[in-house]
Amino acid sequence: MTAENPPRQETGTLAGSTGARSLAGPGRLFTPGLALYNFGWAMAILTPVMLTLPLKVQDLVGSEDAAGAFGLVTAIGAVVAMICTPLGGRLSDRTTSRFGMRRPWIIGGAIGGLLSLLLIAVADSLWMVILGWVLTEIFFNTAWSAANATVADQVPPERRGLVSGVVGTGLPLALLVGSVAVNAFSGYVLRFGVPAVLLVIFASLFVLTLRDRRLDQRPAKLSLKEFALSFVFNPRRNPDFGWLWIGRFAIMFSYSGIQTYLVFLLSSRLGLEGGELTGTIVLANLGSAIAMIASSFFIGALSDRFRRRKVFAAGGSLIIALALAMIAFAPDTAMIIAASTILGFGTGGFFAVDFALATELLPESSDTGKDLGVWAITNALPQSIAPAIAPGIIALGTTAISGYSLLYLVGAGVAVLGAVFIYRIKGAR
Repeated sequence: MTAENPPRQETGTLAGSTGARSLAGPGRLFTPGLALYNFGWAMAILTPVMLTLPLKVQDLVGSEDAAGAFGLVTAIGAVVAMICTPLGGRLSDRTTSRFGMRRPWIIGGAIGGLLSLLLIAVADSLWMVILGWVLTEIFFNTAWSAANATVADQVPPERRGLVSGVVGTGLPLALLVGSVAVNAFSGYVLRFGVPAVLLVIFASLFVLTLRDRRLDQRPAKLSLKEFALSFVFNPRRNPDFGWLWIGRFAIMFSYSGIQTYLVFLLSSRLGLEGGELTGTIVLANLGSAIAMIASSFFIGALSDRFRRRKVFAAGGSLIIALALAMIAFAPDTAMIIAASTILGFGTGGFFAVDFALATELLPESSDTGKDLGVWAITNALPQSIAPAIAPGIIALGTTAISGYSLLYLVGAGVAVLGAVFIYRIKGAR
């Protein structure tokens, strides 16, 4: 046991969590450990979504059918993620393992996700890709719910903005490192496998230093009604959490749902392919990463300093809308890279306070993992809806405005709505 991870000090029971032993504090390694974990998690799951998965699908079905096939894969995976994310959070809330409530799910999900991505790498049919992606979503999203519940478990509310900002830097770095890895490796085993192996390493480091809570009493058996309630909350009883949920859904629809079509936009509009295509993605992600890291630290610290969350979250949403509108009409790669940089700044500002807002507005302190899982449905649901409606929007394109331009304009409009929804929250400043 290291000096940074001294013996656990039991100080009683957390409110609302029968039998859960509380902690003296998260420890000095908690924030960097969680940041590394989230970096690895984002790289392992977002690199496929943004780049390697569409490339793999395109190789299997051809360029003409790639957008529709990719939409099918991600839509099915997103539906699965919507189920397993809150369910995984609830299961970790009820786990009585001697290793802790969260640890088994964090490391088990990382290893399972690695094996699932390797299945996609060797897949020789679209249905094998779908199977691999479904398993990937199950393992990674279950682990994500358990890992991020540790923030509400251990970090005081007044420090969550800074922690959220530091942890949020993992996303831009993940996209950058992931795209560089894809550009550096030619085989799909390495393209899918290297990011996932890094996740396993970072997950192992995190669980080894985590002062995990433990349940000493086995919870009552989960009833069918309680199981069903794992996926919902009462928006009339918790309207602020409802506004946060729908606002985040809109912003994630615009960011992760629409931005996944950048590969196809570059191929269709600018005729990029091969190394030129992946090289442009690397440069776009580089600009996005630098801007996102800067805004994550800066906005997260400002949010804690002024004790305000909504204005920064809404402002980030409007910047996302501006960047998507720029991409909609970008005539060349230079404009794409500039717009991606602006997109990164807005996204970093939003993510810096988004998670802090969520932990402050949770409906029940006894169901931290479950409620964060419900909140995290907004990660998966947009990735289900966007691919379902994107082909129809693209088909509406004309000679005056292309289908992909129209798609990105829709994303910009939805991001503006997200800012409006966030600002409807009454219980947080």
